[in-house]
Amino acid sequence: MSLKERARKLQTDIPALFLALKDKETPIVAKVLAGITVAYALSPIDLVPDFIPVLGYLDDVILLPTFIVATIKFIPENVLERCRKKSEGMWKEGKPKKWYYAMPIVLIWLAIIALLLKVIFF
Repeated sequence: MSLKERARKLQTDIPALFLALKDKETPIVAKVLAGITVAYALSPIDLVPDFIPVLGYLDDVILLPTFIVATIKFIPENVLERCRKKSEGMWKEGKPKKWYYAMPIVLIWLAIIALLLKVIFF
């Protein structure tokens, strides 16, 4: 599978995970992972900012696909296929941009800063 095909597949997998998150047949573990994955994918803030050379883009190339693959392993095949079919063309105009999708990333960075301050000053 070429890189272009994988990128196209990600465009349908993220909305499919969003739909699986709401599906009653999706197990709790898969819902938690799907919530984390979708929040990270839709967040306007990356865990590793893009302006950091190499590492900034590696999180988009490695971290997000890893989240997606891990989440898909916990979703039953019939649920995933149903959600993939529903999600085709779902976000053609681009992914939704909501400020609250950034909250988990902001909270992680605040926790890291708080831990660093605690280590440095105490």
